[in-house]
Amino acid sequence: MSSKIPEIRFNGFTVDWEQRKLGELGSVAMNKRIFKEQTFNTGDIPFYKIGTFGGKPDAYISRKIFEDYKQKYPYPKKGDILISASGSIGRTVEYRGKDEYFQDSNIVWLKHDERLVNSFLKQFYKIVKWQGLEGSTIKRLYNKNILNTSIFIPSAEEQDRIGAFFNQLDDAIALHQRELENFKKSKKAFLQKMFPKNGETVPEIRFDGFADDWEQRRLGDYAIYRRGSFPQPYGNKEWYDGDGAMPFVQVVDVTKHLTLVDDTKQKISKLAQLKSVFVPKGKVVVTLQGSIGRVAITQYDTFVDRTLLIFEDYKNSTDAHFWAYVIQKKFEIEKQKAPGGTIKTITKESLSSFEVSLPEYQEQKRIGLFFKQLDDTITMHQRQLENLKQTKKAFLQKMFV
Repeated sequence: MSSKIPEIRFNGFTVDWEQRKLGELGSVAMNKRIFKEQTFNTGDIPFYKIGTFGGKPDAYISRKIFEDYKQKYPYPKKGDILISASGSIGRTVEYRGKDEYFQDSNIVWLKHDERLVNSFLKQFYKIVKWQGLEGSTIKRLYNKNILNTSIFIPSAEEQDRIGAFFNQLDDAIALHQRELENFKKSKKAFLQKMFPKNGETVPEIRFDGFADDWEQRRLGDYAIYRRGSFPQPYGNKEWYDGDGAMPFVQVVDVTKHLTLVDDTKQKISKLAQLKSVFVPKGKVVVTLQGSIGRVAITQYDTFVDRTLLIFEDYKNSTDAHFWAYVIQKKFEIEKQKAPGGTIKTITKESLSSFEVSLPEYQEQKRIGLFFKQLDDTITMHQRQLENLKQTKKAFLQKMFV
């Protein structure tokens, strides 16, 4: 038996951590297998399969089977950490004991003694390397893999402190995740209500002081646009990097959030820049191939590939943020019209017939600013959430052996 200590630990704890196998501390338990013919689309007791584990159930069992099996066979206790043993191996859910439900026999847990604390074990499962699974393509976590896996453990008291610390972090992450999802839902609702529906000339919700109908315009008559370009062949090393190289935007560099990635996958050389299309900061671009309809407002000067369209100017004053959402919504509509709901490519010429609804410039600015502020708030919450996740990851590395 070997011992170690973590890089970071709470004051008052100095004893080395001891290495054990999970099989020395407990045994693997699982619910009795439930067959498909025993389940129903509705019922008294939710039944979680591997595919719905941690989400919403899509099957139910009768109370009679539940009560019978619960008395005769293993059933988790409050605080037990359930593990998916097939499919997405190692996914965990804490059994809170509040609701009655049953789960697939491929969802297991460790029945252990007082030497192991569940809140500590829950975090260990985030970093565990299951015995016998490393480098393997196996899609099943067998009991022996769990029981033969080693764990370093401190005293139960120190485990409690560590578990409580990470529970607080998890609660903060969950809170930020909920707030982020709420803002995203609000944005989706506003997008539906602040732009006219097909065939209508005014939106359901608009700012005070604006009452005129929105005007229907053909894209080819309203916007001035062009495709990007890049010298051929793509594989020529002279076209990339070197002194004076600049960002080169391709489809992969356009995010789902009206922005470009912070660092483009490729940098275009000074030689290739002469044969490409320069786009200054603040222009709207849209992808025409691959992930069609992704829109961004360039947040830095860049050169752009031929798989993207650049809106260079407009016949009338136009708010860039508002226009980005107009184009995004238009592509969503066109995708739905396509056979099978997919479009393989959009030509520059076909764009000219697209029709868009536009209000006067001042209303565009109000709408554009509103969604920009909403986007900035969402981005802030995403960063906060990512920072919390990275903080947790760092502590897991330093507070476990």
